[in-house]
Amino acid sequence: MSSDTLLYLSAQDVADVGLVMREIIEALERMFREKGKGEVEMPPKPGIHPRKDAFIHAMPAFIPSFAAAGIKWVSGYPSNPEKGLPYISGLLILNDPATGVPIAVMDATWITAMRTGAATAVAGKYLAREGSQTVGIIACGVQGRSNLEALCCVFDLKSVKAYDIVPEAAERFAAEMSETYGVEVEVVAHPRDAVVGLDLVVTSGPILKEPNPPIEAGWLSPGAFACALDFDSYWQGSALREADKLATDDIGQLEYYRGVGFFRETPQPQADLGEIVSGLKPGRESEHERAICINLGLALEDLTTASLIYERAKQRGIGTELPL
Repeated sequence: MSSDTLLYLSAQDVADVGLVMREIIEALERMFREKGKGEVEMPPKPGIHPRKDAFIHAMPAFIPSFAAAGIKWVSGYPSNPEKGLPYISGLLILNDPATGVPIAVMDATWITAMRTGAATAVAGKYLAREGSQTVGIIACGVQGRSNLEALCCVFDLKSVKAYDIVPEAAERFAAEMSETYGVEVEVVAHPRDAVVGLDLVVTSGPILKEPNPPIEAGWLSPGAFACALDFDSYWQGSALREADKLATDDIGQLEYYRGVGFFRETPQPQADLGEIVSGLKPGRESEHERAICINLGLALEDLTTASLIYERAKQRGIGTELPL
């Protein structure tokens, strides 16, 4: 490629590159270690909100060790599935860190799904009990699928309990996931049944500024690990305060959102995931700790994943070269 062109990767191109979940988990673990050491750059993501509970966010980041610099422009519209459109969609731009020149534009939908699941797996590796075998998935869409895939890479899962406000979505999830991963998936009728008595819990519903969260104190079992991907939309403040260890993927970003009206009942996290992965703060310290990680979704995760996709696409001749 010359300096006056960029590589365009469609959604199909991104998928065809062949990057697998285990590779993304390994890359994100390395990135979080560097984040904990202060070797990356990422401001809190600003956004606009054209509809109630919808967002369009700008997410820039720079990871020197991956030679990854750029920005994701991503939207989340809870009403989109009713129109046959994805809840999450977006584009990602990569720049040459040496010159600032754009080198690639790619669809970000697949990236967003996969890196979110991978980040949950990284958090689980450090905060969940070794040997965790049971998981509750609350919200059985794209994120429910990618998170189960990622957790299967880290844990030897035996059974899954799945809940969705649309029962048919949970039934489809159960049929697909049990066949794909060879794990027993049971559909449950109430969120409580996807939390109580389980080793791992993931919630990934729509992000709501004024939520009515169903998960109460006492539901998450001692020794369990939960990852909240929907801010506090499913978790009551009393349930979050019950955590023996509360972490987040980025404290600065969480405080930014608290300042614009989210996380009103959420206590201050004790650690950033980068601090835990880099060894600056402890992960799980006992078999009986309740651990919760609020993963907000980081541009660092997107740019790390996109850099791997870009390099492999060039190696395999995938994508379309476009003039700048």
